[in-house]
Amino acid sequence: GPNNYGMPDVVHPALYPRNLFPSSNITLFWQTRKSPQLADRSPIVPSGGTLGGGSAMNWMVYTRGQRSDFDSWKTEGWSADDLLPFLKKLETYHGKGDKDRHGFDGPVNVSKGTHTCSRAENAFVEAAAKLGYPESHDLQNLDENNAIERYYRYVGLNGRRQDAAHRYLHPKLQSGDYPNLHVLVEKQVLKILFDGQKRAHGVVYQTNPKWLANPEYLATAYTAQRQVQARKMVVVSAGANGTPGILERSGVGDAKILEKAGIDVLEDLPGVGADYQDHHLTLWSYRTNLTPQETINGYQDGRFDLEARIRNNDELLGTNGMDAQGKFRPTETEVEALGPEFKKAWDRDFKDAPNKPLMILALYTCYYGDHSVLPDDAEYVSQANWTAYPYSRGHVHVTGPSMHHPVDFDTGWLTDPGDVDVKKHVWAYKVSREMWRRMPIFRGELAATHPRFPEGSKAAVIEKADGPVMMADDERIEYSAEDDRAIDQRVREILSTTWHSLGTCKMAPRDRKGVVDRDLSVHGVRGLKVADLSVPPENVGANTGNTAFLIGEKAADIFAKELGLGKEEASLSQSRL
Repeated sequence: GPNNYGMPDVVHPALYPRNLFPSSNITLFWQTRKSPQLADRSPIVPSGGTLGGGSAMNWMVYTRGQRSDFDSWKTEGWSADDLLPFLKKLETYHGKGDKDRHGFDGPVNVSKGTHTCSRAENAFVEAAAKLGYPESHDLQNLDENNAIERYYRYVGLNGRRQDAAHRYLHPKLQSGDYPNLHVLVEKQVLKILFDGQKRAHGVVYQTNPKWLANPEYLATAYTAQRQVQARKMVVVSAGANGTPGILERSGVGDAKILEKAGIDVLEDLPGVGADYQDHHLTLWSYRTNLTPQETINGYQDGRFDLEARIRNNDELLGTNGMDAQGKFRPTETEVEALGPEFKKAWDRDFKDAPNKPLMILALYTCYYGDHSVLPDDAEYVSQANWTAYPYSRGHVHVTGPSMHHPVDFDTGWLTDPGDVDVKKHVWAYKVSREMWRRMPIFRGELAATHPRFPEGSKAAVIEKADGPVMMADDERIEYSAEDDRAIDQRVREILSTTWHSLGTCKMAPRDRKGVVDRDLSVHGVRGLKVADLSVPPENVGANTGNTAFLIGEKAADIFAKELGLGKEEASLSQSRL
């Protein structure tokens, strides 16, 4: 993709929904297989297509994984205690959390930005407390869970996005102190070059045809190929969606898939492109009494004069619209109500693991649908519910040796035995709806985004209200079995991505479908590393931006040591909590 330096849609946090527009030139849109579990839909999964990758176009939510997440990777050097120094190293934390768990002189600022919608933030926190979910002083200290936090974001005190390119790369490029640092933009890596001993010694790349003048290139994806040679190491960092394709086109992957695609097999490595995961998401919209200056809708629907607001440095530009979020677990009574298959999974994976959230719930002061069809001029916002540890798995593979061959991408969402993943969303919908009907900002539910409950249902949608409609802490909405089926169906119709693609080149032994070892070296070949979100062997109960930064810092430490760089500095890996 393009150079992202100073791009308004990148640097101004409130403009991030524009990166979902099909016209965005910094986002890659991955078409997936049609799925009967998703009401015969073919979801589209976005990922970063510019310098900085996903950090340049994501939702900027500052969330760390749990202690049990990193420990579950079961990899020497990658436990929570091993990784905490790197978590601290990357950040300059402007929050109120535990001082010994955060960093204060790193490249990436963590703050509230320049705007907080206090009414929405307070409403979410107070409603959650009424349901038994307390406010945490630091939900990102690796140990807190089952609570709410007034969230921070990857936004500086100046209201600018803290993406990897602007915080790590651009300052070095502009300093003039790194004459050996070269960056090529608008390029695609076709494959890795290997010698006769399976040592990586370079890459083949081409210009992305969408950045060429001749429209014929868009259909053929043919441009002049060039090579870059590497004397010591090649590092692939194209993300969980892109890295498997580079390896497979290079002959590294499942032999059966490569042979079918017409690619010579260099190394049979079945884990490449397998076990795709995503924190799949449902979005539910609510009507509020918030004002236009309390939401970021005006930047999407054309009401705001964008150029004037940028020129005047409007404080609303410095927010991602997400001021409160929580990590949620059900009660034992709720677990029982979700049925025997769910209880079996809960008892096996969650009951005795209190550090693990079941779902992440957040309020976004933004409506992500078609603003032109909203029923009135009220400010509609979104309730985001997503599963922390999906059971479903998918895959992403190439179908041919060149860039113009389509990708075989199956998200695998909601394909798990026993429908445990969909039951999580049913539960989360009920919990978040209880919260919303208690919020002072509640003015109704947008029917088009909610389940189609049967006529006469006690759970029927309330399209307009004068305020909160449920006040007693012990009062609950009543749902029938038919209502539950309506929620299940609606989940399948609207389930989408969180952009948290992960796990397609796992850091694990080969016999567990691993692709890289603890030093991020690809099994079976030499001189080739992978450093991105394709390597986590298990998921994290958090937005994955922090984990991506973490992997980058840890990888840099590993690579620098292997190359004999930075010997004068004490090794971070010797530090422990």
